[in-house]
Amino acid sequence: MMVLLIIMSACDRKRDEMPVIPPLTSPLSQTFIGFGVVNVSYTRVAAQPEEDNFAEDSEENASPGYLRRGSVVCILQRRLVKNQEKPESWVLVYGSCTGWLKESLVDIYDTESQARTASESMGR
Repeated sequence: MMVLLIIMSACDRKRDEMPVIPPLTSPLSQTFIGFGVVNVSYTRVAAQPEEDNFAEDSEENASPGYLRRGSVVCILQRRLVKNQEKPESWVLVYGSCTGWLKESLVDIYDTESQARTASESMGR
């Protein structure tokens, strides 16, 4: 009876649970995450992930280019950046231009064929 009480009390304790957060870039994939398809009509690619204000292009802050809806890009890296104390996920893209996009602006796929199929379905 005493053993049963010990077991029951051990199961009843609340443990401090810490959520498991996977790394933003898989350690097994140092140079490649997947393929992305731009999901907004038109977006500017940033030279650095912190760039939220594109009011002026200086030589050091020049935009690498622009991408349109349905553009297929290779995603090389993911980075979490705090913007006004709110974390935002950015991805480094490589395609017709190379630079950073907010992750919310691209749909991510495992293979290039999946990304191309998604791009075609967007009616680009």
